Amino acid sequence: MSPAATTPSTGVTTARTALTPAVWGTTYIVATELLPDGRPMLAAVVRALPVGLAFILWRRTLPTGAWWWRAAVLGLLNIGAFFALLFVAAFRLPGGVAATAGAIQPLVAAGIAALVIGEAFTRRTAVAGTVGIAGVAMLVLGPDAALDPIGILAAIAGTVCMATGVVLTKHWGRPVDLITFTGWQLTAGGLMLLPVLALTEGLPNEITGANIAGFIWLATMGTGLAYANWFRGIQQLPIAIVSFLALLSPLVATVAGWAILDQNLSPIQLIGASLVIAAVIAPHLPTVRNRTTANLIVERAA
Repeated sequence: MSPAATTPSTGVTTARTALTPAVWGTTYIVATELLPDGRPMLAAVVRALPVGLAFILWRRTLPTGAWWWRAAVLGLLNIGAFFALLFVAAFRLPGGVAATAGAIQPLVAAGIAALVIGEAFTRRTAVAGTVGIAGVAMLVLGPDAALDPIGILAAIAGTVCMATGVVLTKHWGRPVDLITFTGWQLTAGGLMLLPVLALTEGLPNEITGANIAGFIWLATMGTGLAYANWFRGIQQLPIAIVSFLALLSPLVATVAGWAILDQNLSPIQLIGASLVIAAVIAPHLPTVRNRTTANLIVERAA
């Protein structure tokens, strides 16, 4: 299906899939306001492993055949490596720099999709991707942005991991129901993160009620339900559409900071927000060729 061939059902699917990066946009405010300080790996493990195991116990279905290694690969790319690299970038870079590095994901995903599954990498995708990067940069970059080499490499590697995971999720398909499929990946990724947690942080001496509330939100709404919805969207939408939805995450994070933490929004940020929205919408707009084809069909039908 061409990104330009947007039907009403595709529009509904896109809107539903967009809820996931919107929810992910709340992660920063939840992490800073509710979670224990300096425990990124703990947050990553709690986000993935408990709900992953719960999904598997609920459905009682394990992978078979090639899906043992495929589930492990997807769990590594979409969850384990992505979460670890994301937190390394978050701790070594200002949030704006990390978010801007992550904004290259639509272009990376579109390029990988062109190589792996044959989706066309169009000029519109390139332009929209560039506009999206500029919009996110204007939205979140501050004058004190620093470029730590390790943090930059981690942010780019995390972006490549997620983009590759998105494409392979679509390429390999889904052999089981959505809850089981999500459970396999969350469990695999969470198990990969356990030794990292043990080596780098260990467990905290105290957990507060606010910490528990934050963990519950991230594990259920921010991970379990969000990833199930995300994987369904990947199966139903072209990569050129679904990958651009990830740009909504820094947009929602900025709006949440303004609405909840009383942070100011500058004119530059408002322009950046407009560019992000334009980049997300652009893949849905019909091309001149598609409009001409549609007009010919209407004329022949008449």
